[in-house]
Amino acid sequence: MSQEIEIIDLEAYSKEDKPVPKEKKYRIKIDRQEYVVEKECMTGRELLTLAGKNPPDRYQLNMKLKGGKVETIGLNETVCFTKPGLEKFMTLPLDQTEGQSPRRQFDLLEDDAEFLESLGLLWEALSESTGMWIVIYDYPVYSGYNTQKVTVAIKVDPGYPRTQLDMAYFFPALSRTDGQPIGATSVQPIDGKSFQRWSRHRTGQNPWREGIDNLGTHLSLVSYWFKQEFEKKPNAVPA
Repeated sequence: MSQEIEIIDLEAYSKEDKPVPKEKKYRIKIDRQEYVVEKECMTGRELLTLAGKNPPDRYQLNMKLKGGKVETIGLNETVCFTKPGLEKFMTLPLDQTEGQSPRRQFDLLEDDAEFLESLGLLWEALSESTGMWIVIYDYPVYSGYNTQKVTVAIKVDPGYPRTQLDMAYFFPALSRTDGQPIGATSVQPIDGKSFQRWSRHRTGQNPWREGIDNLGTHLSLVSYWFKQEFEKKPNAVPA
């Protein structure tokens, strides 16, 4: 009876500074999805195909190493999972920028940058006279609105992450397909466009938690606001 081959979790081994053994099965993470592979080495093309990114030449593959270092992996470049410090892989669609590189006009916290890369969506960091903005394109919207995807902007105020992230801004403006109005909205110019601001705020029961909350938890709250809009009474207006 043959012995079952051990599965090595790359991210766990990297965080524990353990050397990754050869000739095993490997649990790898691409964006937020985990895969178990039996090959010790794979090309960038093979990894993108495994993650369902087709055609792979329309995506960029990044490899995250322990300590926050990120390296870009070419389509025909081979990555061996025994590489010290290898934690995970992240993908980025390339066909939405029309040949231009995404703008990175200010530095993000490592956790926020990693979260954005894990989404697999185009994003930019813009510094304008109105403040610093994280802009995410093709962000999915809850059903019942005039569009299925939207550009969402989040303002990063001085002092973040001690200072909370607040509200969200959308382009194009969202409306409900049932004709009901969306309360507490206004217009905010960002990147030469008129974004729709949703004035939604945390409460005393749900305060900003320094050291816990970040861009990822705030975007989760934004996604909840999409759904919450339809859970209100017809004439209710958000606080």
